[in-house]
Amino acid sequence: MADTFHTIAAPSEGIYREKMSRFLAFAVPIASVEEAKATVKRFQNEYHDARHVCWAYMLGSDRATFMSNDNGEPSGTAGRPILGQINSFGLTNVIIVVVRYFGGIKLGTSGLIVAYKEAAAEALRAASIIECHEQSVIDFSFPYVSMNSVMRAVKSPDIKILEQEFDNSCRMRVSIRSDYAAALKARLADVDGLTFA
Repeated sequence: MADTFHTIAAPSEGIYREKMSRFLAFAVPIASVEEAKATVKRFQNEYHDARHVCWAYMLGSDRATFMSNDNGEPSGTAGRPILGQINSFGLTNVIIVVVRYFGGIKLGTSGLIVAYKEAAAEALRAASIIECHEQSVIDFSFPYVSMNSVMRAVKSPDIKILEQEFDNSCRMRVSIRSDYAAALKARLADVDGLTFA
């Protein structure tokens, strides 16, 4: 289904050592670019003494929103290999941050690529991968007399009521799996006096 994607259930960690350098990898589930930026900032603050804090993220069920950063490592040796692991695991809505503590021995371009790739893979191997569904939010208003019809239409384990207000004029906001949103809107359209926001 178009709205189905895979991500990680909870933060996970991995570690990779190469020629005295330590690569600490952290995989974190995220839902927005803002969350990704906040996660990067958090790790940069926490590991301010590290030589490099490199990262990559991917967002959306279509996996079209992504970014990577080498944070001072030679171009393409850190962020891209990390992003490559997110791709090879088929994940989205995840960020991987890899913190490098330099051990005094240079690894060279190919050594760095392998190290960042392996560190990211270690964090993902430690993660619990879950299937999720893209959600759509639907807002609508309806007269109180149509309450029973609305409640019948939204009574489903796939529908989560986010907000509801009952008065002479009632309002509701629901979240539903995107693949099912059109069918719900069609059911609600039959309710007397109901209007979509």
